[in-house]
Amino acid sequence: MADAVHPELETMTLDAARSAVQEGRLTAFALAEQHYGRIGAVDPGVNSYLALSRERALEQAEKIDAAAKAGGPLGPLAGVPLGIKDVLVMRGAPATAGSRILKDYHPPYDATAVAKLEAAGAVLLGKLNCDEFAMGSSNENSAYGPVQNPRAPGHVPGGSSGGSAAAVAAGLCIGSLGTDTGGSIRQPAAFCGVVGVLPTYGRVSRYGLIAFASSLDRVGPLARSVKDAATLLEVLAGPDPMDATSSAQPVPSYNVEAAKPVSGLKIGVPEEYFGEGLDPELRQAVEKALDDLRAGGCTVEKISLPHTRYAVPTYYLIATAEASSNLSRFDGVRFGLRSAESNTLAAMFRNSRDEGFGAEVKRRILLGTYALSAGYYDAYYRKAQQVRALLAHDFLNAFAKVDAIVCPVTPSPAFKLGEKTDDPLQMYLEDIYSVAASLAGICGMSVPCGTTAAGLPVGVQVLAKHFEEAKMLRVGAAIEAAQAG
Repeated sequence: MADAVHPELETMTLDAARSAVQEGRLTAFALAEQHYGRIGAVDPGVNSYLALSRERALEQAEKIDAAAKAGGPLGPLAGVPLGIKDVLVMRGAPATAGSRILKDYHPPYDATAVAKLEAAGAVLLGKLNCDEFAMGSSNENSAYGPVQNPRAPGHVPGGSSGGSAAAVAAGLCIGSLGTDTGGSIRQPAAFCGVVGVLPTYGRVSRYGLIAFASSLDRVGPLARSVKDAATLLEVLAGPDPMDATSSAQPVPSYNVEAAKPVSGLKIGVPEEYFGEGLDPELRQAVEKALDDLRAGGCTVEKISLPHTRYAVPTYYLIATAEASSNLSRFDGVRFGLRSAESNTLAAMFRNSRDEGFGAEVKRRILLGTYALSAGYYDAYYRKAQQVRALLAHDFLNAFAKVDAIVCPVTPSPAFKLGEKTDDPLQMYLEDIYSVAASLAGICGMSVPCGTTAAGLPVGVQVLAKHFEEAKMLRVGAAIEAAQAG
């Protein structure tokens, strides 16, 4: 009987799942149930899921199976079980953003990215753990407990999309949606040994995303291979009338483009990303990826991104200022937690926010409010926006000479749980190689490129010009193929 087939859920690719469903070797219903069985057995030790959407998922699986049985056309994600980061709203499941203040919020609509995945046939298993309001680099800021790195027990999975990366790595879904504000897809992907894509700002709709920093937030896929990530991105990309910042740029066939040879491409290596503080094993892994690209016919040359040293302080001014504004709506009145310990309106506002927000969110609201306050706006927020323009100009200058940039994702591999929680500055420095691309609005990705001597996954970062995801995926696929070969 077809349903008796038990796939290797830890390694199953999107194409393999869809083919098995289309050819009748496995039903979408059975595939979803097998994933739920594995979630029940494995996730208590990982803590990647905050809520399961079993009823919705199995109803979708039955529709896919009926369409497959009738011989009708199936979508590109038909029957593929996916997980959704809990900062994206989805009918039939809570949307907590990893925060106590949204504990009982059940949204009445789907985020555009969620709706697009389901329209393409995906089976949405549930909502994934994350740092509270996507603020963090370790997934230790979630109000619902930290996520364990399934590839390195006792270590962080990265943040803020730690649950999204860990679930893919642990075989608890075939792909997932994450969000990236300053590295929150790329860093967890690197720490967990999966592929993560940061699309160009405007490439994927943000409608239905619980906002952290609106000029920086982006929605993107995590997957087990570049090909799977490209398929997911093609489904997600495109304009959305519900998001005024989404772009009408045409969406190419990313898998067709990614399969093209890299011979003749020029690869830039920014000298500022290889200085003091970079772990020697990570440096070696990135240099090996560059050697593989040379062997594939690429030209590799050094470039400079001179304003890189200002990227972290610039990011933590702009992002916190926008967070201060966006999170003002969580006041105990309109939705979310309302403190019972209040006898005046002012006390209710104050107590609801104090009880509902965690320490890191409070820290960032305070920083952002200060940066926007009278007398400090010009000195901090306006100045940060001016430096942001210089960082973007650095990348435009670089892409006038090279097709893509290859560099580290993080300065170190996955660190131990609790190692950096008492030192916010050390935690913020984890973003040193990722925030500049976020500020510039360009696309980027993390591709697995080996492990350290201690067995910790290593990722390499590929960056490309605005809306040149196809070129970025092409370089990523070449790195991946060299690793496999």
